[in-house]
Amino acid sequence: MVDLTIIILTKNEEQNIEKCISSFKSIARRVVIIDSYSIDDTVEKAKELGAEVFEHPFENHAAQFNWALENINLNTQWVAKIDADEEFTPELATEIEKKLDKLPNNVNGIILRRRVYFMGRWLKHGGKYPELLLRIFRVGHGMSEIKMMDEHLIITDGEVVQFKNDFSDNNNKNVEWWINKHNWYSNKEVLDLQMKKNKDQFLSGTVTSTQAKIKRLIKSNGYYFLPKFIRAHIYFIYRYYFCLGFLDGIEGKIYTFLQAYWYRYLVDVKLYECEKLGVVIEKQGALEAKSNSPNKV
Repeated sequence: MVDLTIIILTKNEEQNIEKCISSFKSIARRVVIIDSYSIDDTVEKAKELGAEVFEHPFENHAAQFNWALENINLNTQWVAKIDADEEFTPELATEIEKKLDKLPNNVNGIILRRRVYFMGRWLKHGGKYPELLLRIFRVGHGMSEIKMMDEHLIITDGEVVQFKNDFSDNNNKNVEWWINKHNWYSNKEVLDLQMKKNKDQFLSGTVTSTQAKIKRLIKSNGYYFLPKFIRAHIYFIYRYYFCLGFLDGIEGKIYTFLQAYWYRYLVDVKLYECEKLGVVIEKQGALEAKSNSPNKV
């Protein structure tokens, strides 16, 4: 085992939690669940797999993760943030086991490569692969940036390295759940825009993946300067044609269409409504949508 604590934030994740924990429980010294009062069997399954469970009211993902850093008595050298619908590939688990405890003292962060699955298909095109995300850092040298939406882990000092193998985002829930989740996300994004946090850059002196910084810059200073509604159409064309999303078959088409004409368009609709009617979006609690269907997204 390596000197690593893995933190997972959960809310009704009984369909994903077993494959998530099973993918790394043989290499991580601690697995810790921060649960937002699930009403399914998430907590019971996690405990059966040897995870420690803490319950805490949900404010947002960033606050929840940072609360964990301060309250679970971190006693390992490294900590990782993994979502309940994510899992390590066997190759990544082996790489972490071989490399993590041997890294130089000046290295405080590790960037991992994420592959995304939709309806059981690995999306290799459309700008989806690989997503480079800082997900492991040395305890005391990192945190989650405070944002309502699209928060990233950052390190406050030291260097980062990138591991070569992948972890996977492979949710077992169905499309209905995906749509409900992105309706919830759209409220978070509108609130983030209303609070003008979308214009914030990463804190001075902190480090995360270069890819994340570029995406933040394009989104804040490019996408949101385009006209409402038209930009969702441009997004689809760019992702599906210019980034070759069509090579991912019907699943790739559905995914890109929903991202553009469901999620991105919905954000614009809510922005338009808020501006027209003077509405202020309320802070979002934990996602309540629950799916019992085994169909994957």
